[in-house]
Amino acid sequence: MQPIPLHQRLLPEGVDRRPPWLTVKLPMGEGYSTLKGIMRGLELNTVCEEAHCPNIAECWGHGTATFMILGDVCTRACAFCAVKSGKRGGDIDWDEPRRVAEAVAQMALRHAVVTSVDRDDLPDGGAAIFAATIRAIREQAPGTTIEVLTPDFQGNLDALSTVMAETPEIFNHNVETVGRLYRRVRPKANLQQSLELLRAAKRMEPRSRTKSGLMVGLGEETPEVHELLRAMREHDVEIVTIGQYLRPSLKHHPLIRYWEPAEFAALREFGLSLGFSHVESGPLVRSSYHAHEQAVAAQAV
Repeated sequence: MQPIPLHQRLLPEGVDRRPPWLTVKLPMGEGYSTLKGIMRGLELNTVCEEAHCPNIAECWGHGTATFMILGDVCTRACAFCAVKSGKRGGDIDWDEPRRVAEAVAQMALRHAVVTSVDRDDLPDGGAAIFAATIRAIREQAPGTTIEVLTPDFQGNLDALSTVMAETPEIFNHNVETVGRLYRRVRPKANLQQSLELLRAAKRMEPRSRTKSGLMVGLGEETPEVHELLRAMREHDVEIVTIGQYLRPSLKHHPLIRYWEPAEFAALREFGLSLGFSHVESGPLVRSSYHAHEQAVAAQAV
């Protein structure tokens, strides 16, 4: 008997195997190997690997990646996320900003994306390391534009101001899902808090573009997604990403359904009608997918 493919074993009951539009390439090739060597040589983490991103072959093959600072242990345990969790995320590595900047310079990136695990064990949620990383990249790779994808800092606006004082070209914080599903999907987060954080970021630094993202396939309905998109625009979000949720393992939130490509296209058109500068919507879209192209389209660079 042939073994059941991994992606089929992970699917919940009642959901068929992945449709053809979710087929992705295995990570391989010179570009992938080179970038992996840089990351391991500098002892850096990437969200591409930790979150099992389906686009790792495409992005790494083109020499782009999203750096994950502040360790690889998240102090939250969101029901959708593959990153490992724990009560404490480990000691601060103050040399990490330098190493991230060195990798950015080695890769000659036009646009660098920096994210982190949630660090609720730190008084500022890790904001100081984000700020230091922005400064280090500007020192070592002055022509590179910078996008930060931050936690919610538990609503701490002083922590947010530490990041915004460095004027990242794009400030990104993902809302992830509709409000009705937060208790199950993001039990330690609050939708309104995330929306207020995004609006506060824009008010603190109007030159920065604000960005957020969400997943579909968790059980939300189209009207709820429309309502969330409206709320995002009302809170000054300018760029939005919408992608398909893929269940990392059986212990994670069930995959309720696959959205069709036509539905993603319709969400894109709806988002543009609301006035977003750019809407990236598709089955394989993730927050950092085509990040540089998104920044250009939104005139952030």
